[in-house]
Amino acid sequence: MKVTVIGAGNVGATCAYILSDKNICKEVVLLDIADGIPQGKALDMWEAAPVGSSSTSIIGTNSYADTANSDIIVMTAGKPRTPGMSRDDLLAANIEIMRSAIGEAAKASPNAIIIIVSNPLDAMCYTALKLTGFPAHRVFGMAGILDTARYRTFIAMELGVSVKDISAVVLGGHGDTMVPLPRLTTVGGVPFTELVSKERVDAIVQRTRDGGAEIVKYLKTGSAYYAPAAAAVEMVESIIVDQKRVLPCAVWLQGEYGSKDIYMGVPVVIGRKGVERILEMKFTAEEQKMFDHSAEAVRSVIAATKL
Repeated sequence: MKVTVIGAGNVGATCAYILSDKNICKEVVLLDIADGIPQGKALDMWEAAPVGSSSTSIIGTNSYADTANSDIIVMTAGKPRTPGMSRDDLLAANIEIMRSAIGEAAKASPNAIIIIVSNPLDAMCYTALKLTGFPAHRVFGMAGILDTARYRTFIAMELGVSVKDISAVVLGGHGDTMVPLPRLTTVGGVPFTELVSKERVDAIVQRTRDGGAEIVKYLKTGSAYYAPAAAAVEMVESIIVDQKRVLPCAVWLQGEYGSKDIYMGVPVVIGRKGVERILEMKFTAEEQKMFDHSAEAVRSVIAATKL
């Protein structure tokens, strides 16, 4: 399969490299408006292929013509967060980037599955859905996978255990109102809430919500890219290999979880067709309240797109 990554910045370039190193697709196209940047990075990646024994070809380009007939498009282009900036502050700038980039990409690959990574994530998914006119199962976003990965990491740090033995899920909007679910979090099958105090659970939940901002504070001039890129690749791999992975992704809800006409992070089955099924669970009253609060926050940002 052919995968196009739009944006040759830190997230996009890392995503393209991980994809090429995994050797799961025939071709990766790295596109950016900056002349020479995608070409140079793609060539560097291709020269690394013999070391890793990958046969994936990598093309860097400034032309959407080279992206034609892509099976999957990963949209990472956009302005990054800077200290003091929320994801919502990015809306005005990134909606114009989305309008130009995803519109051209969709024309070149009308049958592609689109994965959105650009922030503010939920609103950017909505923007892509409206701009392309694609069916909703082919337009969705990387959100809960990254948030859940951060949550699992912080739990592993707290308990001194492997992240592989931590099962967890983070739902809701990709932002300050995300909804980690400690009730459903286990460590090797043992409920997380039985291993630490409520105060520590609450602290880890809050650190998860602040996970992106914490990295922005450290970097000062940029935002996270290794984890976001790895999360996006996990989605791409599930599509290419038709793995039917159950992953928390930002998808278009039509009544599920009590929400309609909105992108929210929920567990979904990801396969060759894109979003193949939305899995619903029963929330406690408090969890439903948090989810609804997150939905209200996302809806306000979506309304600001005026699409």
